[in-house]
Amino acid sequence: MQTSSATFNTYINSDQPLLVDFFAEWCGPCKMMPPILHEVKQSMGDAVKIIKVDIDKHRDLATQLQVQSVPTLMIFKKGELKWRQSGVLPARQLQAVLQQQL
Repeated sequence: MQTSSATFNTYINSDQPLLVDFFAEWCGPCKMMPPILHEVKQSMGDAVKIIKVDIDKHRDLATQLQVQSVPTLMIFKKGELKWRQSGVLPARQLQAVLQQQL
């Protein structure tokens, strides 16, 4: 699901872990993320929420969170940044990081 700046704060303040995929349409590695995110969501179900943020459409968020390369993945819980990494990660590795936040 893609999000707007207005709803972003609502999502990050949830008790449920939120995985955010910052991406750009022109980014080659970013195109590898949708099937990985789908696999993570299939595996973890409603335990985690996943959103995608296009850095070209939401420059304010990208600037605020200092996203300098894409894809950049972040996990938020209760309004706090819990984890951050740039680059493509395998689904299993991403699931392991998310499990730590449950």
